[in-house]
Amino acid sequence: MDLFDQHRQALIAQEAPLAARMRPRTLDEFVGQDAVVGPGRLLRRAIQADQLSSLIFYGPPGTGKTTLARIIANTTRAHFISINAVLAGVKDIRAAIATAQDKRGQFSQRTILFIDEVHRFNKAQQDALLPWVENGTVILIGATTENPYFEVNKALVSRSRIFQLKLLNPDDLRQVAAQALSDSERGFGAKTVQIDSEALDHLVNVANGDARALLNALELAVETTPIDQTGAIHITLPVAEESIQRRAVLYDKEGDAHFDTISAFIKSVRGSDPDAALYWLARMIYAGEDPRYIFRRLVILASEDIGLADPNAVVVVTGCAAAFDRVGVPEGRYPLAQAVLYLATAPKSNSAMGFFEALSAVEKEQQSDVPNPLRDGNRDKEGFGHGKGYLYPHSYREHWVAQQYLPAGLQGQVFYEPSDQGYEDTIRVQVARRREAQLAAMVDGDSATPEILTSSPDDPARDRWLQRTLSQSGEQLAAVRDRLFIMISPQRHHVILDLNASSGLLTWEALRQAPEGGVYACVRTTQDRLALAEQAANLPELSRPIILQTNLADLSPPLTQAPTVKFDGIVGRNALLHEVDKAAVIQAVVERLRVGGAIALAESVPRQAQRLYALLDNQKLDATLYERLVSAEESIYNNADDPMVNWDVTDLQHWFEQHGLVTSLELIQTQTEIHITPGLLSRWFNPTRAGAEKLSYGDRLAQSFSKTEVAAIRQAFNRQLQNQTVNWQSTVAFITGMNSIQSKEDR
Repeated sequence: MDLFDQHRQALIAQEAPLAARMRPRTLDEFVGQDAVVGPGRLLRRAIQADQLSSLIFYGPPGTGKTTLARIIANTTRAHFISINAVLAGVKDIRAAIATAQDKRGQFSQRTILFIDEVHRFNKAQQDALLPWVENGTVILIGATTENPYFEVNKALVSRSRIFQLKLLNPDDLRQVAAQALSDSERGFGAKTVQIDSEALDHLVNVANGDARALLNALELAVETTPIDQTGAIHITLPVAEESIQRRAVLYDKEGDAHFDTISAFIKSVRGSDPDAALYWLARMIYAGEDPRYIFRRLVILASEDIGLADPNAVVVVTGCAAAFDRVGVPEGRYPLAQAVLYLATAPKSNSAMGFFEALSAVEKEQQSDVPNPLRDGNRDKEGFGHGKGYLYPHSYREHWVAQQYLPAGLQGQVFYEPSDQGYEDTIRVQVARRREAQLAAMVDGDSATPEILTSSPDDPARDRWLQRTLSQSGEQLAAVRDRLFIMISPQRHHVILDLNASSGLLTWEALRQAPEGGVYACVRTTQDRLALAEQAANLPELSRPIILQTNLADLSPPLTQAPTVKFDGIVGRNALLHEVDKAAVIQAVVERLRVGGAIALAESVPRQAQRLYALLDNQKLDATLYERLVSAEESIYNNADDPMVNWDVTDLQHWFEQHGLVTSLELIQTQTEIHITPGLLSRWFNPTRAGAEKLSYGDRLAQSFSKTEVAAIRQAFNRQLQNQTVNWQSTVAFITGMNSIQSKEDR
């Protein structure tokens, strides 16, 4: 690079738009996308460890895809090549591959090839990349605004980890604006800029999750506003409104937004929800969808989901379509809204004005994502979990079920109000009752199903190893494991903590369910830590659990390298059994639980455990001796100084609730056949080994009986139970806590 090139690049950097100048350079400067690149997540650990595999970043504009690639370029020791698929072709790919081969051959240096807008490459161009990605010549990082499952070569997708980036939330956008206003080198920190709160709120609202749009609007406002008498640039609401006037609607007629929105619209009409049907219709019309396409879908729906239940439905919708063709837009929206209302409620309706109320809501409200249950599950249900949680109305009585079809911010909003004219009067009560049922369902529980934000290529060796490890669990343990993970509903990008990982039962399942997140495993002893590490050595380094040898009451010291890690899910099986201060342990654990995260424990309840005296036939033992045996054994379970038995399920629930957890508790009683061997009887009655934590059953009895009486009791056990199979009763408490309290760090 000569002096002219350096001068030209310096001018470009100096004159670049604010959004380009303020692009984060490190992970610490990066704002948002905590579910993908937050503390403890796989991607963050991979970037910090410089151990990246091929990646694809997928998400709307302005969410940080290219920024993440630049951060990787700033931190990696690999050679970094960046090309844009809009401008590049096969020639550029070949040049990048040649450079990668030279770097690998001469310096043993890896090469990362970043392709922005990778979906713009045609099939031949993407095929040209495949062999070099497959043999490791280059590590591919692709960025795309289109669904990679349909716009990127399937072979490339199968060899890449996919991370979905979401629109930034308002707090993230405010942080982006604050950085730009305070940075004197790249932003406006050298100027005195005063921005009114309502002006900033307008910029954040209309930017709609796009950091680039926010910064562009902020730059326009600052650069076009003259300095006042005090030497300050004052950004008022009118200035902000001039800088960014209309929210850009994310809607591509060939992309996910199109299919997801029409899916939500059809499901809403099928579910007999006229409010949601009008809302999704307004979204499509506002975004520029062809009404004729909507009419075609309605004609299909009239036969598919209404049929002979109302044979006039097809007549009405085709008549409305003909009327639309005759009058055109904008008046043609009346028959369109009429057709939608007719099919959603079955009877003919003339309340089309409700559509314009919905359109007004679209213009005024912050645009929200399509709720995941309503998304098109036919395209990428396995990849992103779209459509998961949708309740198919035809599977329920009267072909209707109380579920929400509107976005979370608009649930309970009423757009359609049935009139008292004609046949419409007969459906007013039905619509009102269904709205009441929907509101009740919304109050009873959160119906939102989280969307899967990440995906990874298959790893048969890892999967076989995990499956072999998991299959070593017995049926009952496997049932406990599966139940716990259902209780926390982990996603692939979640960070999970196993509180008692000595057996690995929950750790390996966590690794399987959260491959792009992170798994932390707590053990009590060095022996357990070494055993778990030895098993984990079969996995790639970044896929291994992070093992913590710790006292659960104080998780901070072992987490000093990741002090900001908060867990999306915490699981444990008998994690509290040996803890002296269980309340303190729960407090320490809850402090590490993310807002919206869940903790699920399966704890054996010793107070409700099998009593050995109950296995004996009391008719074959002296009555007085048997009564004393019952009393002595029950005293074991009422020892206030024994941490194993000095608590009950009510205490457990209280400890959860006092920390603000929304708690549910269920007791499960099980019966297991156990064969009483001579060895088992010996362990019950033989003296405790020196150094053992717990006394044997025989030692406990010796505190209440003479040696002769203990011998008599042992003889009764040997005579009645030796080599017999008995039903062993046990009780397990399954408790779940949802964290709804926001900590200072999370605010």
